[in-house]
Amino acid sequence: MTDFMTDLQKAKELLENGSFTCVLCRDGQTFKSTKAGISPMLDYIAEGIDLSGFSAADKIVGKAAAMLFALAGVKALHAQTLSRSAEEILRMHRIQYTYDIRTEGIINRRGDGLCPMEQAVASIENTDLQGAYKALCEKQAELRKGVHGL
Repeated sequence: MTDFMTDLQKAKELLENGSFTCVLCRDGQTFKSTKAGISPMLDYIAEGIDLSGFSAADKIVGKAAAMLFALAGVKALHAQTLSRSAEEILRMHRIQYTYDIRTEGIINRRGDGLCPMEQAVASIENTDLQGAYKALCEKQAELRKGVHGL
């Protein structure tokens, strides 16, 4: 239990004290990112980085991010903001978690609707982590091409 607290506390401290958006720690190994949204996790998974057993800290965790953390095998998570749907995913996949703020949902960057990544996984079963990953990769590619004028 000490390693869990140490890794999670280290990830949380790096997130709070650095300019990072996502931090993962395990036994002295650390991954840090300043990329927005779920991009860090999509990148780590695409690169085949083994994150099983890592503890993570992230600024905003909705259902999309929670599904990626579960797919990656993360064992513990601290979210500055956590949605209720993310909490369901974390419980289901037995990921220990803490949070600062819990919210009903994750809104988009314009503040006028649901986050597009949350929309991409809204109808995907909580257990279909591969399906969520595929949908999120497709949505990210779509958004990068400017399909929705973002």
